[in-house]
Amino acid sequence: MKQPAPESGSEPIAAAAHRPATSRNNVVIEVERVSKTFETPRQGKVVALEDITIDVSYGEFVTVVGPSGCGKSTLLRMIAGLTPLSAGKILYQGEPVRGLNTKVGYVPQESKLFPWLTLEENVGFGLDPRRYSRKEREDRTHNFIKLAGLEGFEKHYPSQLSGGMAKRASIIRALVYEPAVILMDEPFGPLDAQTRMILQDELLKIWEQKRQTIVFVTHDLVEAVALADRVAIVTHRPGRIKDILKVPMDRPRNIFEIHRQKGFDEAYGRLWNIFRHELKIRLDQGQSLDSQTLSR
Repeated sequence: MKQPAPESGSEPIAAAAHRPATSRNNVVIEVERVSKTFETPRQGKVVALEDITIDVSYGEFVTVVGPSGCGKSTLLRMIAGLTPLSAGKILYQGEPVRGLNTKVGYVPQESKLFPWLTLEENVGFGLDPRRYSRKEREDRTHNFIKLAGLEGFEKHYPSQLSGGMAKRASIIRALVYEPAVILMDEPFGPLDAQTRMILQDELLKIWEQKRQTIVFVTHDLVEAVALADRVAIVTHRPGRIKDILKVPMDRPRNIFEIHRQKGFDEAYGRLWNIFRHELKIRLDQGQSLDSQTLSR
């Protein structure tokens, strides 16, 4: 059964500009009863994902959350056309994904900047010279570097950037040619808590201006709620969609005080209750776990 599109007001202009006339009900990604089985030398066939169905609309920010090994990254790679499906189908702008989906931006867990290119060369790498003039490429690259707060580092190489700066560069490299959809695979996972919050804030500011569709994989429940319009919850392997929650928080959001924002406690509480049930943790065990986490 299809998940309904989120309730919304008028569609952002940037999102509407990406939508082809043939798209169905404002939907850009349709995942229909998708499964993925891997062949492994030791375990034989391993079912990573089973019967996944979800739709994503233009301009929507969807987070996908679940325990490690549940197939979240595999789902993202299948949407990007990097991993073939075992069953079901994925439609992008109404067309089946049958190979590398060059119409989406993809941000992996590691920054993966080209070490032999400067920051500005890395950011502008994906801009097709047949589509953009040299000046247009330079202007677009500069504007996104400025948007990410990286002015002054244009001539620096990746080895001369901090981890947070390299991550920002990786993100705007995917954003600079303005694809309709950005797929992000735990991009802030390896960062310290302070840098993580700063980049979450930067990402939301960019998204508020551009309103491209983002599908963001994470295992962090707070991050999942803080960023999203909707949160898709994936079970333990084989991964299935347990539920899809609409986040009842207004935008723009203040990442640094997200716990105080109206609607956060409600959304986080519902998400944690689903995980507590999924992990078969009794109420008193869940309270103990919470207190241990807070004391660290």
